[in-house]
Order: sequence, then structure tokens, then C-alpha cells
Amino acid sequence: MDLEEAKEFRERCTQCAAVSWGLTDEGKYYCTSCHNVTERSQEVISTEAIPNTKIQAINRGLKRKRKHEKGWDWYVCEGFQHILYQQAEALKTLGVGPELKNEVLHNFWKRYLQKSKQAYCKNPVYTSRRKATVLEENPSHSDWDSAPELLSDFSCPTFVESGAESQPDDHIRKPFPISKASQSETASVCSGSLDGVEYSLRKEKGVVKMTVPSTLAFCYLALLWQRETITLSDLLRFVEEDHIPYINAFQHFPEEMKLYGRDKGIFAIESWPNYEDIHKKMIEVATFLDLPRFPDITEDCYLHPNILCMKYLMEVNLPDEMHSFTCQVVKMAGIGEVDFLTFDPIAKMAKTVKYDVQAIAVIVIVLKLLFLLDDSLEWSLSTIAEKYNEENKEDKPWFDFRKWYQVMKKSFDDKKQKWEEARAKYVWKSEKPLYHSSIDRSVVYKRREMVVNLQKQFSTLVDSTPTVEKKSPSSFQFNWTEEDTDKTCFHGHSLQGILKKKGQSLTTKNSLYWLSTQKFCKSYCKHVTTYEESNFSLSYQFILNLFSFLLRIKTSFLHEEVSLIEKRLFKTKYSKTKKKSSRSRKVRK
Repeated sequence: MDLEEAKEFRERCTQCAAVSWGLTDEGKYYCTSCHNVTERSQEVISTEAIPNTKIQAINRGLKRKRKHEKGWDWYVCEGFQHILYQQAEALKTLGVGPELKNEVLHNFWKRYLQKSKQAYCKNPVYTSRRKATVLEENPSHSDWDSAPELLSDFSCPTFVESGAESQPDDHIRKPFPISKASQSETASVCSGSLDGVEYSLRKEKGVVKMTVPSTLAFCYLALLWQRETITLSDLLRFVEEDHIPYINAFQHFPEEMKLYGRDKGIFAIESWPNYEDIHKKMIEVATFLDLPRFPDITEDCYLHPNILCMKYLMEVNLPDEMHSFTCQVVKMAGIGEVDFLTFDPIAKMAKTVKYDVQAIAVIVIVLKLLFLLDDSLEWSLSTIAEKYNEENKEDKPWFDFRKWYQVMKKSFDDKKQKWEEARAKYVWKSEKPLYHSSIDRSVVYKRREMVVNLQKQFSTLVDSTPTVEKKSPSSFQFNWTEEDTDKTCFHGHSLQGILKKKGQSLTTKNSLYWLSTQKFCKSYCKHVTTYEESNFSLSYQFILNLFSFLLRIKTSFLHEEVSLIEKRLFKTKYSKTKKKSSRSRKVRK
């Protein structure tokens, strides 16, 4: 960069109002005060030549090449920004609208940078250790509609542009403090990023620290805002199937963004994302950002339980007629109301519905209402259905729970075995080697080259290639069609065998029901209820295991959701148990 050559450029910086310019290696002017890079090159001096000139809200790393590494100066937030961009692009290829990346996710990220005082504020944390204060012109609690204008697309795959056009003088922002070069030199010793060491040690109360799992929380928030047809379990499954960058996402960073030392602990992930963790992070991020109430989840929305129940009934090969029962349960429990389903982060108790888990829990309750799932009634009803189907082969077949169990267990076991094998074979090490310091770089690369050569030699000896087949993305994990002769499709089967006429309406032959949880844990417990397999029937265990695998969640997590809906559905039963317990306490006294 040549500061002398840039002296002839006397325009004020539209970001901080300073007149202090330098030149990047690409010949573009950057502000030495706030490090914003304009799209104006050295040859173009007049602002009239380029109307609507945009500046970059986050600097591209100063593009100053270090002699010992020949890389850019970059910050940790830029690394996360690059990962978010990759994930947004991946979601776009999966069929999500471009608005998610260009508007929603972009806006959330800008809001986070301002709230965490990394950009759009005075004294950003990476330029000065003094406490930053949010700009008066753009306060943290500003109205959502008055947020900065967004770009229609990203001009660079790594960095976001602000889209804010050159502002008039009365709206010019005050200059940022100039960052010292010595800070970048000291930071580069232990990390590739300028603030890697400081970031890993930073613990500021009330600030949500960005992590790689948090990028998925941002993506899901954007999906939820757009009411896209991707649930949280789908998002995590697409990550697992490598359709969305997550594990070793840093290896797609530009070559100039050197990553080593403390950066390894920030960007390297060696575990699969967990549903509960990402869900909690999503609420945490939304609350931190002070996001307004999300768009309403109405009956015609994909995330409504009536629609999701239909999807999962098809997924697990259950009769279509069961959908009317799931709709009744949703209505009686009051979990289909707009206010119940819509996420509101600024509410007193900020919590969001686990849409996919809730829909599955409704199906489990309907199965209990129809078949009881006590390892007795479901098998006796199956015997009746089997006998009827043998005698009436031309009529619409009755649903046979035993036959369904046999078909599903085989498919479930096969699918689970393949999934476990794929996980066991997964290569956690990235193609781009990580090293602790620039000194170790050559040694690490030599070792990596040796390992790759050995793998090639062994694969040649055993006549096999270590390539793993990548699945094409799909909303369904199980596929059932009437044309498939190998697997029985139960979608068109009738529930006539488990129903009886009562006046003008039909009711279930089974009049019993057992509650999944008799007594809930105290409010200070981290969990609502406990789940021990030995306390429940084998049928119920199989149902929970099947659906838990489908969503990649713990069986106890699904059991808890079933119990919570039952609590809403059978209020009178729970009130009776409370009265009995209170009476017993009085007798003891």
C-alpha cells in the first residue's frame, strides 16, 4: 500500500468522514481510519464517474500481504462471514429463495456485528480495547424497518457489502480510532487472523460469542423467518450428508486467508451438530439480536403441525386416514394456533416451537389412542385385520400393525446400519492441513502428503477406492410407493378394523390410554421428565426409536415432547393426580 500516492484523493470517507486514504494491492482506495475499501480505483478520482458507489461494511482484510506468509490481514468475524456465505449458497442450491441470503441472513449478520461491536459502531473491538458505543445514527434498538439497505447480491464470495450509498454530509459518521500496525504483528505470531488470540480469550457478559455451530443457528433463523420448507432436523441432516458446509468449512477459505494456531480452536469442528444445542443457540442469538416477532405460522404454512404430520405419516408408511386424527389432536391440544406457533424473541419467555418434533409427538399420541401400544392390544387388533384381509382380498385392506412393524423394522435397521457405517468411515481431517504456527507449516504439509501417498498405495493393494458416495438431497429418507413390490405401502390402507360406530360418528375400539409421564420434574430441573426404556412397552420403544432416528434426536427428547402435549391434552387427568398428591401430604402431616 502506498500512502503517498493516495494523498491526491481528498474525498471524505462515507463511513467515518475521515480524509485519510491508502491504496490496496489492487489499486483501490481504503480508509486508514476505519479500513473500509471503496470500489474506486486510483485512476478514478471523481465521484461522478461512478454513481451509487458502494463501500464495504466489513473490510476485506487490508489485503496487505505479509512477507513471512504472503497472506491477508483478516479478522475472525470475516471467517464466520465466509462460512455463512457458503451455507447460504448451499441452501440456495437446495431450492431456498435468494432472498434468504441477500436480505434476511445478510440483515441478521449485520445486526450481530453491530450488537457485538465488531462493525457499524465507534471503537470496534478489534481496533481498540476501549469499550465501543453504538452509533447514534443507527442504535441497537432501532426500528427493524429502518435497518440499513441491503444489497441484492454479494460482490465477493467472502465478504459482505453494506449496500448503503454515499450519504450526505449531515449524516456523516464520526471517524473510528486508527488501528495500530503493531497489533497485527503481535497477533500474527500465534494465529493467522489478527484477533485470533484475543477472540479466543474474550468473555464479555451479555454478548453472544460466535462459533461454528452458531452459523447453523443463523441459517435456521433465516429459514424460519422466510417460512421455508426446511425444518431444523432437515438442516442438520443436510449438514451430515455434506450438502451444507460445516465440518472443515474453513478449507474453502481463500488461499490468502492463512489459518493456524488459535484459529484452529475457533474454526475446526470435530463433532456433529446436536439438535438441542442448535435450537438453544437459535433462541439465544434471536434474543441477543432483539429480533421482532417472526412472520405468522398459519395453517397453509409448511411448519404448521397439520402439514408436517401429513409429511411424516407418508415418511413412516402409515395410513392416510390417520391424518384426520392428528388434526383433531392438534386442535384439542391448542398447538395449531398462530400465537402458539409463531416465534417471538422479544416476548417475556422467548421460546420457539420444535415444529418437527412436535408433529412427530402428535403422531405418537395418535398411535397410542388407536392401538394403546401396551404390547397386547395392537397385536390382537393385528390378528383381526390379518384375518379380514385374507377373507376379503379384493376389498380395501385393513391396516395391520404387526405387518407394518415387520416392514418398518427391516427398513429402519438397514437404514440405521448404513448411517452408522457412514459415520464410522467419516474422515474428520481436512484436505487443508492445520498447523500451530507458521514455523510448523512445511512439516505439517510434508506429513499430510506422506499420509495421502500411503492411503493411495494401500487402496491400490486392496483394489478399492476410499471415495464415499454422496447422496442427493431429499426431504424424505424413506420412500414408499404402490408400484414397489418389495415393500408394502400402507398409505391407502383402511382404519376400519380399529374403529366402531357410535351413533352417527366413528370412535376407536380402544377406550384406554396411558400417560407417558405421570409426574413432571420440578421447575429447577434441567429436564421436564425422564425416560427409561425398561419402564415402557416394546412397541412404544420401537416407535420412539424409529422417529428419533428420523429426526436425529435422543429418544428422551421425543418422549418429553409427547409428555408435554399429553399434559395439554389431558388437563383433567393431571389435575386429579395433583389433588391426590396434595391430599396424601395432608394425611402424612
